[in-house]
Amino acid sequence: MHRPDTAEAEVAEELAAVRPGLLPRFTAELPGARAAVLSRLWRALAHEPLPWVTGREPVRDGLVLRLRDGRRLAGPAADPYSTAAYVTVVTLDEVPYDDPARLVTDLAVEHSAEFAAELGHSAASLALSRAGQEDHPDEWPRSDRDWERRVVDGHPYHPNCRSRPGFSVAEQLAYAPEHGPVVGLGLVPVPASGCLVSGTWPRELRDGARVLLPVHPWQAAHVLGRPCEERIAAHPLMPLRTLAVPGGPHVKTSLSARLTSSVRDISVGSVAASAVLSDFGQALAARTDGLLHITRTLGAATAGSPDLAAVLRESPQVYAAPGEYVVPVAALPTTGLPASPGWTAGFARLALSVGLRLLELGVALEAHGQNLLVVLSPSGAPLRLVYRDLADIRVSPARLARHGVDAPDLPGRILTDDPVALRRKLFGSLVGGALAATAGSGAALRAALADAAGDLPRTPDVVALCEEPLPVKALTLMRLTPDRPGDRWTVLPSPWSGGIPGQC
Repeated sequence: MHRPDTAEAEVAEELAAVRPGLLPRFTAELPGARAAVLSRLWRALAHEPLPWVTGREPVRDGLVLRLRDGRRLAGPAADPYSTAAYVTVVTLDEVPYDDPARLVTDLAVEHSAEFAAELGHSAASLALSRAGQEDHPDEWPRSDRDWERRVVDGHPYHPNCRSRPGFSVAEQLAYAPEHGPVVGLGLVPVPASGCLVSGTWPRELRDGARVLLPVHPWQAAHVLGRPCEERIAAHPLMPLRTLAVPGGPHVKTSLSARLTSSVRDISVGSVAASAVLSDFGQALAARTDGLLHITRTLGAATAGSPDLAAVLRESPQVYAAPGEYVVPVAALPTTGLPASPGWTAGFARLALSVGLRLLELGVALEAHGQNLLVVLSPSGAPLRLVYRDLADIRVSPARLARHGVDAPDLPGRILTDDPVALRRKLFGSLVGGALAATAGSGAALRAALADAAGDLPRTPDVVALCEEPLPVKALTLMRLTPDRPGDRWTVLPSPWSGGIPGQC
């Protein structure tokens, strides 16, 4: 059934040259990696508004999709909240496919060739990531970098969960957090007169009249085209371009590569707004009765280009008291805690209460498993939250005004009074992302939400959340419509099972 994918063959060939001892494990991990990517793809085919899918028909043994050209695509019932690799094969007009790249190639829809290449790379890179793993010790790590290293599979719902185009095997091993490397950041001197600085740029990153900008070695080699002496030893985190300096800040660097869906640059506008946004975040956190901390931006600088910029943020670890753990939500499944329904409900209660409180105030967080962290007690109880990276929040000046808060001078793309846009941002990331991936299935998510949400105030936002379908980003549609930039959305069946008794 499976024909070797070009990306798989290329990765195997490179791996044989740079780390031959890892090749047998890589080969063994390939079937599971294909199933993981195929499961994410099948979720998208079953639930996203793809124009060439004209009908979806539940059948006794699964789901049948009717395509615009008359073909039929069949697979298992699609749980939109499952994180398991439960799809090992689908059939297109009775022809079986276990390879997501080959399936998309043979679907032959617009932009499918490019997307198929990305899927092949995603499966091959995922197998590489899994191949390099060691068993987790029973003792939980204390350092942020070690928690982030545990998130091996990347995005829980995106078929491009591990796609890293432009990265060779050697570069993935050298720069990806799941492989545990130490990355040497370079420092590029830029005349202060030609550099925009926001906040406080540290003395140790200045050289007389020059500002020293931290640069990722991949960026230096592939984009800037200049060698950089490695000056700062740091550990890569989940975003890949953000790295933790031991005992120091997190450094967000420019990395002009397409990761998952888009190129995540550091725009001049985001640098200019960083100090104001950071101060705004501290004011927000002060309104949550100690249940939420927002990491401060210490300084940001750019040489006038998204290709050469950096942001310094405090580490979330500063919000842990002795004996406590600060864990990215994406890493929670590795703790074993979500196996307890009561624990998952308690975490959901904490996350919903904080997220909805801020939404009522006028701020929608993008609270997915990478941005959102939870502070755990020594026994593992969820105590409070930490949020990092305010760049993609949405802020409603009208809602802020109702609470006597003036909206700060923020970029226009962040500001909106549209309740649909605000709810999409929070609900899609928090419920459809962080909470769903922590629960691991629709049934577990429903149970956690039903137990957690009975005491939520009956606000219009809460009514919309529990009575309407859940909005989430249409991640595959976005990759298949590259000529339409920006977010595209779909809706999933409500995880609230028709509302919360006594609530909605």
